[in-house]
Amino acid sequence: MTIKYDNVYVKDTSTVVGKYENEGPLSKYFDKSYEDFYMGCDTFEQGEIKMILDSIDILLEKSKTKKDDIDLFISGDLLNQITPSSYAAEKLGMNYMGVYAACSTSTLSMIVASSMLQSKKIKNCICSVSSNNSAAEKQYRNPTEYGTPKPATSTFTATGAASILLTNEKTKIKIESVTIGKAIDYGISDVYHMGAAMAPSASYTIATHLKDTKRTIDYYDLILTGDLGVYGKDILKDLLKKEHNIKLTNYDDCGCMLFDLKRQDVKAGASGPTSSALVTYGYVINEMKKGKYKKVLLVATGALMCPTMINQKLTIPSISHAVSLEAL
Repeated sequence: MTIKYDNVYVKDTSTVVGKYENEGPLSKYFDKSYEDFYMGCDTFEQGEIKMILDSIDILLEKSKTKKDDIDLFISGDLLNQITPSSYAAEKLGMNYMGVYAACSTSTLSMIVASSMLQSKKIKNCICSVSSNNSAAEKQYRNPTEYGTPKPATSTFTATGAASILLTNEKTKIKIESVTIGKAIDYGISDVYHMGAAMAPSASYTIATHLKDTKRTIDYYDLILTGDLGVYGKDILKDLLKKEHNIKLTNYDDCGCMLFDLKRQDVKAGASGPTSSALVTYGYVINEMKKGKYKKVLLVATGALMCPTMINQKLTIPSISHAVSLEAL
């Protein structure tokens, strides 16, 4: 399902990252970085809360916006009951809506905010996402201290927090349309191959968006997926060609862009809800302001799994939501 908007704009963005991300190829686009997974706090989880709060402070300062002018704060993360987002919301004191769509949470939050802005129920909304590699590994797999070996298809959860301020105030970049995806399951059960699990939903959402908008793939200067990694990226290309007769051009995956895959030991690339958000809110938005890109389609991808269901030998459904960004 695709929804078009005519009064939703990007006012500004902010990004906070960890050591690995700051050592990657996009480091100059990030606003703040930390040298370890604790961010000066006692635990990984508390460090993630700190990153969210940092990103909000930076965003308000960059956009010259007062906290009282924010009508709604929408946030999500990977941890149980999205607690980092909720703890951050309590400290911020803003009207808060917590959302979860795994690694596609960034686009889900923008869809919710854009629909409310379009209907003029609100005027300004901050959307945030966060993840901490060590916190996520501890919850979903094994604590990093275990030193568990991983296959080449596994990805490395990005550490960071990214926020975007959406508004009715006209700016240089607008959210032109969004496409809401479907939960799709191709029978993948390997928790170390998220790219294979998520590629089918990305294929569906891209094909649906183009069909609904009556566009061809070359309408966009850049098409981005969330965090398929190097293997999922190739699977997506094959699926789009085979199932929808679409040859994917002007395409890249945020999971492949965030790190230097030849130099950094991150296996197939980055994952986590901040993977797509850091690349988009940091690199893409800044380059759109400079005129490098005019039309960008962001398709964030998410694996709808939890350790309990995996232990019950269930396969992994995925979801992908798309947001069309246009520079004016």
